[in-house]
Amino acid sequence: MLNEIDLSRIDLNLLVLFEMVLEERHVGRAAKRLHLSASAVSHGIRRLRETFNDPLFLKHPKGIVPTARALAMAEPVAQVLAQVRQVVAGADRFDPMRSKRRFTIGAPDALAVLALPMVLAAISKSAPGVSVSVRDILPTDTIAALDAREIDVALYPFAEIPARFEARFLYEEDFIIAARSDHVLGKRPSLEKYCNARHLLVSRAGDPHGFVDNVLKQHGRSRTIVLTVPSFMFALATIAATDLIGTLPRSLLRIHAARFGIATIEPPLAFGHSRISAIAPKAAGIDGGIAWLMDLLEQPLSQPAAAGKPGG
Repeated sequence: MLNEIDLSRIDLNLLVLFEMVLEERHVGRAAKRLHLSASAVSHGIRRLRETFNDPLFLKHPKGIVPTARALAMAEPVAQVLAQVRQVVAGADRFDPMRSKRRFTIGAPDALAVLALPMVLAAISKSAPGVSVSVRDILPTDTIAALDAREIDVALYPFAEIPARFEARFLYEEDFIIAARSDHVLGKRPSLEKYCNARHLLVSRAGDPHGFVDNVLKQHGRSRTIVLTVPSFMFALATIAATDLIGTLPRSLLRIHAARFGIATIEPPLAFGHSRISAIAPKAAGIDGGIAWLMDLLEQPLSQPAAAGKPGG
């Protein structure tokens, strides 16, 4: 029975060590973050192996890799430690009006430039001492950044997320065409003219292929990507000054097209919708500050006024 298990042989510090080694996948880096020697971390791993009767971490040319048992333990251990941290911090519960905390949000710039003014306005009223940092991160890096606590919350159109995360659906986004106000495509738009135009694509990695190209391929069509840029705001400035067109989030253009002198054109094909969500580890939900931030983000973003999927 669970209540008959001898918990006296379990050192809570070993769970902290487990969590750090799992995040870093490297004994030396974990030791540095824990302010321990590498030998002390190795000794801790040996104790963990004895306690859980599993190797947990296996040697790898670039460090170590977790076993299936270690991966299965990740979420329960994170929840246990989050609860313990919450208990320890219970004497100083999160109070928005008194807090001086800084939160880090991971989001693409199209979403950040639209959502943050609303978020900051809400913070200024209910949490004047709270500050925010924004990181523009790739979708492939987002889960790892959340696991490593490099960001508190991510805003992104994830189709699926691991079970250890909570997702708050915010709104749906779609994509339309952006072009200079006197662009020929705006006069009589057609699929033929769209495909023959010179295109700009938002791609942080510089890959000249987007989800729009997949849609066009299904219809036996293609387009020419003349330029890739790393951000949506860069895209708006470039479109305004050239004959390039871009397929960009509708919400971004609703807010910023006029100030750049850009015309919006309905696309000749339906490019689909993206479901924008706020995502945080479930274990972090025990943290009153993260719970407050998730609630705050959900309120303004539930009104479609932001965007987030990489460009088409």
